[in-house]
Amino acid sequence: MSRDEQLKQRWEQVVIKLSNQFADGDTLDLDAIIYLIGVQELGQLDRKFKKDHKLDLMHIAICRLLEPYGYYEFDFFDDEGWPHYTTKEQLPPLKAGEQSVLMKEAIVSYFMETKYID
Repeated sequence: MSRDEQLKQRWEQVVIKLSNQFADGDTLDLDAIIYLIGVQELGQLDRKFKKDHKLDLMHIAICRLLEPYGYYEFDFFDDEGWPHYTTKEQLPPLKAGEQSVLMKEAIVSYFMETKYID
């Protein structure tokens, strides 16, 4: 099986599992999954978030997802428990499709690492 086909299958597994768990089977998109990862990484699962915090949560998720690729490095937790990252390397200019593939690859790796999927 090709690497692209394997990524596609694993991505579908993530989407189906998360959609069933958090969206009553409605299909979650990439942004919604990134948001969920941000909430998971923050660890404040029973809290309601305002719009500006939702963007912050997505930023946390992106930093965490791209950390293994060498783009970000965890720095510290602030007094409210929010993780902060430093930029180690700028992301190269990517087309929209390339960005999407990178994020899907990072998300699949994240959920494999946490044993959410095989």
